[in-house]
Amino acid sequence: ASSEALTQVLIPVAALVGIGFALLQWLLFSRVKVSSHDSSNGYKVKLIEADEEEEGIDNIEVSIKCAEIQHAISLGATSFLFTEYKYLGIFMGVFGVIIFLFLASVKGFSTKSEPCIYNQGNTCKPALANAVFSTIAFLLGALTSVLSGFLGMKIATYANARTALEARKGVGKAFIIAFRLGAVMGFLLAANGLLVLYVSIYLFKLYYGDDWEGLYESITGYGLGGSSMALFGRVGGGIYKKQPMSVLILSVIADNVGDNVGDIAGMGSNLFGSYAESSCAALFVASISSFGINHDFTAMSYPLIISSMGIVVCLITTLFATDMFEIKNVREIEPSLKRQLLISTILMTAGIAMVSFFAWPSEFTLFDFGTEKEVRTLRCYSSMPLICPSLMLTASSNTCSPVQNVADSCRIGAATNVIFGLALGYKYVIIPIFAISISIYVSFSLAAMYGIAVAAIGMLTTISTSLAIDAYGPISDNAGGIAEMAGMSHKIRERTDALDAAGNTTAAIGKESGLSALVSLALFGAYVSRAGIKSVDVLTPKVFIGLIVGAMPPYWFSAMTMKSVGSAALKMVEEVGNSIQFRD
Repeated sequence: ASSEALTQVLIPVAALVGIGFALLQWLLFSRVKVSSHDSSNGYKVKLIEADEEEEGIDNIEVSIKCAEIQHAISLGATSFLFTEYKYLGIFMGVFGVIIFLFLASVKGFSTKSEPCIYNQGNTCKPALANAVFSTIAFLLGALTSVLSGFLGMKIATYANARTALEARKGVGKAFIIAFRLGAVMGFLLAANGLLVLYVSIYLFKLYYGDDWEGLYESITGYGLGGSSMALFGRVGGGIYKKQPMSVLILSVIADNVGDNVGDIAGMGSNLFGSYAESSCAALFVASISSFGINHDFTAMSYPLIISSMGIVVCLITTLFATDMFEIKNVREIEPSLKRQLLISTILMTAGIAMVSFFAWPSEFTLFDFGTEKEVRTLRCYSSMPLICPSLMLTASSNTCSPVQNVADSCRIGAATNVIFGLALGYKYVIIPIFAISISIYVSFSLAAMYGIAVAAIGMLTTISTSLAIDAYGPISDNAGGIAEMAGMSHKIRERTDALDAAGNTTAAIGKESGLSALVSLALFGAYVSRAGIKSVDVLTPKVFIGLIVGAMPPYWFSAMTMKSVGSAALKMVEEVGNSIQFRD
């Protein structure tokens, strides 16, 4: 009882601490001196006052230009997202109705309680109730994903011009601004996702009571909603981002807008979707194991507890970048970002060990394809591959010889650059693939499908730091574009380029493509557990056909997205040709 009460306090407190820390970072950033000026377009803007004179350029003039460009980028990004969200609203409504109809029709829209499948001897809530609550959870997940992307975009557009202006004081000042605003996004997303999921479980529990089987089956809709919105955000924003690049940056503003809607809003929704999916999969698999049958709330809430621990660990880690170590030259930028990952991984390894021995009983049973598998706490803790993000970063450096070889290939021409770059990309999937494969084997051997879900959560425990680093890149990229368009000196542009280069080489931390394999397998594990599937025979023709057909959609999907980029680029060229602003 005491551990359950402590769990009910720790999870929301950790989420609120994350939100509070994000607001504190915002407050520290906002303390930069500002002054208001009327722009030539007639709107009010806030400008950073310059403390140092820029060579050959009046500081007020530069600030006004930066503010005008920032306003244009923010306006473009907001307009795009609002247009996208109109279509997403329609999709959410239609798909929500489909989810309700499919789930409710399983038992003929029955309103009668039924015997539980796994917790034998007890009765569970009717199928109609499960359909209603699953639909609500789907809508909550979708709205949280949309909110995560939108907040990230607003934060990034608020930070880009200020990063450029702070670069006049030195690369260290600009780095702190960009990283601090990236941290605001990271902590807001992680804390909001955790808080909404916990509150949803608490409110759903008021109806479900002791029916944890139905409760956590319904809550899986939260993950579905998050991943659905992530698909639109990532693809739609990515297409918008690539179209101006495909036409030789005819519109620099559009390129900067694309960074915010693709790499910020889309990436935020994407990582939130992965977090929600893995958490919901682990919760459901646990609910049909001894945790759920014995109503052990602390053990059931393990995914939420380690997410709470992740927020605290990332908070400590962020201080190393913003307060404990000062960036004095451009060579220190990339090591500082990578140090964030290493420190958070080390601290999180110790933190998860503490949480595991606090939340889990010394021995427990897990559902394993129709049988029960006895597991010890130490073995289940060992299934989390926290080191995987570090392994994925081994080749991500602009100082490593492979990256230098790609850059050197540009001397011959674009064709050799494409060949070298593609070959390097193919080659350096080897280490991540082996790392993920080993993690899957070890996780499943130690803790069955629950171990797979926990492994995915293990890679997401440092999501706040990962998002801060990933958001830092587009903010710095935007700052460089603003500095160039505002007519700042070449020295300032070199500083923003250095910030952008470090962000590009560390972007693999936030994306963590290998995470998709673990999340997909965790979802499959939740499905086979619920469906009662005991084995899958690959030699069966239907299964083998399914594998072949299933391997085809990624190519089909890629072809459609690439074609969309080309079509959008052609329309942009036509618009540029017809636009008055581009005529002589």
